[in-house]
Amino acid sequence: MRHIETATSRKKSRRLKPAHGPRARRGLPTKEAARIDAVRVAIADDHAVVREGLKALFEVTPDITVVGEVDSADQVMATVMETHCDVLLLDLQMDRWVMNDIAELTKATKVVVLTGSDSKEVLVNALLLGARAIVKKTFAAENIREAIRAMVSGTVWMPAGLQDELAARSGSEGVEGLSARESEIVRYVAVGMRNAEVAAKLSITEGTVKVHLNNIFKKLAIRDRVELTLYAIRHHLIGSGDTP
Repeated sequence: MRHIETATSRKKSRRLKPAHGPRARRGLPTKEAARIDAVRVAIADDHAVVREGLKALFEVTPDITVVGEVDSADQVMATVMETHCDVLLLDLQMDRWVMNDIAELTKATKVVVLTGSDSKEVLVNALLLGARAIVKKTFAAENIREAIRAMVSGTVWMPAGLQDELAARSGSEGVEGLSARESEIVRYVAVGMRNAEVAAKLSITEGTVKVHLNNIFKKLAIRDRVELTLYAIRHHLIGSGDTP
C-alpha cells in the first residue's frame, strides 16, 4: 500500500547539501565523496516512504549514489540543475501531474519514470516524450538498479509487459530505405535486445550487427539506440513476433 501524505505534512523541496573539499563534486554529499564515479541520482517523489526506500536501496549499491531529493513538482528542474544529477527518478503524479515536464527535463538529465500507473498509453507517452526507462513502483526494488544501469549504458529500459504492448499494437512493415535485415534488427533493438542477443537470434556475428546498426543510424539520421527505439515506437516498427 502506498503511503499517503496530507497537505499539511508535505514538506518543501529538500536537497542534500553539497560536499566540500578537494574530492567533492557540486551536490555530492560528504559521506558519499568516495563514490565519486557513481551514477548520480536525484529522486522526485512526494511520498517520503518511497524516497527513503530508494535511498536505503542505493546506500548498498556502490555504483549509484543519491545526490538530491524533492517532493514538489515545481522544484524538480531546480533540483536537477543544482545537483547536476546524471539521472532523475520522476514520479508522474506528485502534487500535480508532471507528464508534460518530461521533454524539458530530458534536456538537462536522463529521466527514469517511476510510476504506479497501469496505463500502457501513459507509459508509452512518457517514452515518446523522452523518458529513458519506465519502472513500476510495485517492482522498483527489483528493477530500479537494472533500469538505471541499462539506461546509462545507452539503452531504453521498460517492463516486459510494455514491450508486449508495443509489439501487439504494431505491424511488420519496414522503413523506406532500410533492407529487410536492417528492419528486423531495428525491431529487436527496439524491444531491448543487446547486440549479442540480436546476433544469436539472427545467426549472424555480433560484428555484423554493429555494422548494420551503424548503417541504420546513418540512413535514419539518428545517433544511438535510444533514438532508434523511440523512432521504432513512433513508426510502428515493432513486429508482433519480435519480443525477446
